[in-house]
Amino acid sequence: MKIVVCIKQVPDTTEIKLDPVTGTLIRDGVPSIMNPDDKAGLEEALRLKDKYNAHVTVITMGPPQAEAILREAFAMGADRAILLTDRKFGGADTLATSKTIAAALRKVDADLVIAGRQAIDGDTAQVGPQIAEHLGLPQVSYVKDMKYDEVTNSLTIKRVVEDGYYKVNVELPALVTVLSEANAPRYMRVRGIVEAFDRPVETWTFDDIEIDPEVIGLKGSPTKVKKSFTKGAKQAGKVFELGTKEAVELIVEKLKEKFVI
Repeated sequence: MKIVVCIKQVPDTTEIKLDPVTGTLIRDGVPSIMNPDDKAGLEEALRLKDKYNAHVTVITMGPPQAEAILREAFAMGADRAILLTDRKFGGADTLATSKTIAAALRKVDADLVIAGRQAIDGDTAQVGPQIAEHLGLPQVSYVKDMKYDEVTNSLTIKRVVEDGYYKVNVELPALVTVLSEANAPRYMRVRGIVEAFDRPVETWTFDDIEIDPEVIGLKGSPTKVKKSFTKGAKQAGKVFELGTKEAVELIVEKLKEKFVI
C-alpha cells in the first residue's frame, strides 16, 4: 500500500497577527509546529505501515522553513518527503492551495491520501475535501478510527458527526481527513531524529507540477479578506434579578434603545 499524508506547518500560538493590507497571516517570529490533525493523520499512516508494510510519503506546501515538519515526519517513520514551495504559491486560499497540492499528487502514486480534518490557523476543513474533488477520489471526513481490509482493499471507518458517529466503508483509492483525537501520535525516534537530517527532502516548485498559473497563489484565490482587525474589549455587563414579566419588559426596552424601534 502506498500512502500520501498532507501535512501543514502552522503557528504554535493563538496570538496570530494579520497583515491589514493583504489579509494574510504574519508568521515572522511565531514558533511553528506540525498541525495537530495532520500529525494524527500521519500516525494513522504509520500504523498501516507497521502492520501492512505500507510506504508513507509526506507532502507540504509552504515556505522553505516548512521543511522542518518534513524532517519531523522522517523522524517519526515516514519514507519520503516532498516540499512544495514557490513564491507563486504564496497567499493562496483553500481553493488555490487544494489545486496546487492536487496537481502535485497527480505525480505521486497513492492508494490512500490522508489529511488532517482542518488546520488550527484557518479552521476551514476545506482543503482535504477539495483535493479529493480535484482528483476524483471518494472521501470520508472527520475520521476517528479506521481499519484496513486487505481482502477487499477497503477501509472501515468511524466518522464522527454532531450526535454520534457513522460507520462507513470505502474502497481504495480514497482520501480521508482525520481528527486530532483519533490517536496519540508517536514520539520521534532518537535514531530517527539523527537520520532525518541526512535524508533528502524533495523540493518541488511551480515548474515541477502541471498547473495553470492563473489558479494558484493570491491571484488564483477567489476568497479575499477585505479587512482585518483586533477584536475590541466589551464593557462589563449588568446582572438583573427580575421576574419573567419584568425581564421581558426590560429586554424589549433595551432592544428599542439599541435599534430605535
